[in-house]
Amino acid sequence: MKKILLLLAVAISSISCSNAQKKEFSKTTLESIVITSEDKKITFKELLETYKGKTLLVEVWASWCGDCVKAAPLIKELQAKNPDVSYAFISLDKSMEKWKAGVEKHQMKGDHFWLNDPEGMKGTFGQSIDLDWIPRYMVINKEGAVVIYRAIETDFDKINTTLNTLK
Repeated sequence: MKKILLLLAVAISSISCSNAQKKEFSKTTLESIVITSEDKKITFKELLETYKGKTLLVEVWASWCGDCVKAAPLIKELQAKNPDVSYAFISLDKSMEKWKAGVEKHQMKGDHFWLNDPEGMKGTFGQSIDLDWIPRYMVINKEGAVVIYRAIETDFDKINTTLNTLK
């Protein structure tokens, strides 16, 4: 029995190590271009600099993504519980029109950006943040440090707890 528990503990720690949270973004990530809702091209680094001094939750999503749509009410709850947090949404939609229609349809409150990459999740930005699922959430603290690098819609309790500690 002890051997089974030990093997289970090793397996769990191996899994948790493989999902280790990065503490900073790569140069490739920071240099990636996103488009603002005003159709201006900026780097992801510039996007982050806009929120310096504020806690930021970044969601990578798409209007065609069923899990993203299902998570929209959860984001609204999170926003209600954490009104002092800034929210930035980066869309992987295939066109600007679909992106803007999705934002309007789901009434997402926050700042909106579009990643104009035909490869979507498998594109340069997606690869640089190890994007393997959407919606994907990242939390950045007031100093600009990455607090949560990888979270998905099943991690809302963890995200909420983290946001509460950053107030």
